[in-house]
Amino acid sequence: MSGATLQIRSEVPLAPHTTIGLGGPARFFAECATPDQIREALAFAREKKLALHILGGGSNTIFADRGFDGLVLRVGLRGISVSDHRGARLLAAAAGEPWDDVVKESVRLGLAGLECLSGIPGFAGGTPIQNVGAYGQEVGDTILTVQAIERETLATVEFTARECRFGYRMSRFKREDAGRYIVIGVTFALAEEGRPVIRYEELRKALQGAAGSAGEPGGEPGLESVRNAVLSLRKRKSMVVDPADPNSRSVGSFFMNPVLSAAAYEDLAKRWAAGGGNGPVPAFAAGPTFKVPAAWLVERSGFPKGFRQGGVAVSDHHALALVNRGCTTAELLALAMAIEQAVHARFGVALQREPVVV
Repeated sequence: MSGATLQIRSEVPLAPHTTIGLGGPARFFAECATPDQIREALAFAREKKLALHILGGGSNTIFADRGFDGLVLRVGLRGISVSDHRGARLLAAAAGEPWDDVVKESVRLGLAGLECLSGIPGFAGGTPIQNVGAYGQEVGDTILTVQAIERETLATVEFTARECRFGYRMSRFKREDAGRYIVIGVTFALAEEGRPVIRYEELRKALQGAAGSAGEPGGEPGLESVRNAVLSLRKRKSMVVDPADPNSRSVGSFFMNPVLSAAAYEDLAKRWAAGGGNGPVPAFAAGPTFKVPAAWLVERSGFPKGFRQGGVAVSDHHALALVNRGCTTAELLALAMAIEQAVHARFGVALQREPVVV
């Protein structure tokens, strides 16, 4: 079927549109390259009384084996532009821009603030939804505004970073306003000729061993060195999409790092010691709370790297990545549930999932 400017296809396989390669067909599928095409697709779904799912790069999405009995609207808006605003350089990215292309462009222009987010798969429009972060940076740190279309009214709206209500892997678009808006663009305020801020010890060590950073101004690593180090670290963990690496056939980290109160962390430590554990439970202080590595919990609950159950496995290189090695969505979710139950039984901690299961 087609509208004046938009093609709406039927029975389109969804697995190729995700990084994990799972899911049956969409009853209807629309690739939208402009805001008007998004509005046209929304009107089609409303007229036909169809369920609607908004899809970006598919790096955080798992479709059911039976597919999706409605309209999948894939956001394909493209474009990157740079301007000046109140002493900062603004980088505006359309929602359908591959995220790593946005980071690469910011580094090429010498704009600091996104370099530690190199190599993360997906599109720019998905980054504010879950406040994407890695190696001590989050997009919420540098986002100035988010542009979106409200699904009900079809109006274009804009949110400041404060109005997005960012939290750890969270925003209003994932919480109270989930499904209400379609992000069409993101504007970042970046530091011109800025120096990278290295917060993670793993990244700091990688930079110390990297060639080329010592000769940069001040003897400190520059943006390009940080980007290369992050890409190298992510590749070693199979967290960069690579068709030649079977361990990258995933949605990245499947579980979020639990953020525990002091009392909950103390209970976790007691459970660990009572079970014969040696040494402290690793944690990062975050104000009055403690962020515990989910990978540490998963591995010590009986699911080490390389664990396999039928066609699904824990990545050989990262305990938080569940890998499609010929599985179905049902098999993948069964393993995820088994891990959740084991972690809760051992440590009393409820893991939360990062990907969207459709």
